[in-house]
Amino acid sequence: MTEIEAILRKLSAEPPQSAVLCTLVSVAGSSYRRPGARLLISADRSRVGSISGGCLEEDLVARASEVLTTGRPQAVVYDTTSENDLVWGVGLGCHGVVRVVLERIDSAAPWIATLRENLAADRPTRLAVAFGDDAHTCTRLDDSTPDAPAPDVFHQEILPPQPLTIFGAGDDAQPLAALAATLGWRITVADPRPAYATPARFPQAARVLVIDPSKPLDSQGVVLTPRTAVVIMTHHYIHDTPLLGQLLARPLAYLGLLGPKKRATRILQDLTDQGASFSETDRARLHAPTGLDLGGDTPAEVALSILAEIQSVLTRRDARPLRQRERPIHS
Repeated sequence: MTEIEAILRKLSAEPPQSAVLCTLVSVAGSSYRRPGARLLISADRSRVGSISGGCLEEDLVARASEVLTTGRPQAVVYDTTSENDLVWGVGLGCHGVVRVVLERIDSAAPWIATLRENLAADRPTRLAVAFGDDAHTCTRLDDSTPDAPAPDVFHQEILPPQPLTIFGAGDDAQPLAALAATLGWRITVADPRPAYATPARFPQAARVLVIDPSKPLDSQGVVLTPRTAVVIMTHHYIHDTPLLGQLLARPLAYLGLLGPKKRATRILQDLTDQGASFSETDRARLHAPTGLDLGGDTPAEVALSILAEIQSVLTRRDARPLRQRERPIHS
C-alpha cells in the first residue's frame, strides 16, 4: 500500500475523526523527503505517512492541534541551512529549507473522492497545493495548464501504484510479491498450475491468475501496460519460452527472466527458429538474468536483487553506491 493509499484508508475509517493533512510542497537544498510527501495527523494524534525522517513530525503534531482548533491552514517553513540548526528545535542536519502546508481535512473533500476513483481505475490524478497565504492555502484538483504554472502552488501528478506482474507462482515468487507489497506496488501473479496460483499463497497480490502460457495473455485477463514491470520465473522451459515470445516485443517498463544467461540465449534462439523476429532494441530490453549482482542466494535475497534492479530501471539510475554519486541524490 502506498503512502497516499494508507492516508485515504485512514480517512475512511470508522468512526470518522477530524484530521490535519501535512504536505511537503517545496525543498531548497537537502531534505529526507521530496515535495509531495504527506503526513496525516488525526485528532487522537495518530499518524499515517511522513514528512521527514522523524525530526519534524513532533513539531507538526503540535501545529496540527492548532489547525484542528481554528480551522485555519498554515504554511510552515523549516530552515536548517545553518551549521547549528538546533536553534529550530528539530536538529535536522540536512542543510535545507522545507515548506510544509497543514490543512484540516475530511473524507468529503472533492479531490479525495476523485483521487480514490482514479486510483481504483488505475488513472493518474493531478493535484495542486496552494501555499501563498492562509486564505487560499489548500489542496485541490489541478486544472491548470502545465505551461502556465501559478506562483506559490505545488503541482503534482499522483500515479497509480506501480504494477508488477510475476509469471510463476513457485515458492521463490512469494518473497518477491511480499517485498514488492511493502513498496506499495500492485501485484499480479500468473501461473499455469492451479495448485500454486492461489490467493492463499499470495495474499499481497491484487490478482492471482491461472493461465496457459501458449495462449494470448490478453485473452486470459492479464493486463499489461507500458508502466508494468514483468518478471518471468516459472522455472519451466516450456512455459518461459512462449511467455517471453509474447512479452519481448511489448512496451513494458521492465522485463526480467530468471535463470542463467545461457538459458535465456537458448530461449531466444528457439523463438527465432520458430519464426519470431526481435529487434536489437527488444533484446536489449530483456534483463536476463534478472536482478542486480548483490551476492544473494536465498529466495528473499534474490527477490531483493530483482526489485533493486527494477527500481533502478524505473527511476533511470545506474544502481551505483550513493557514496560514488557526485550529483544530488534526489535530482
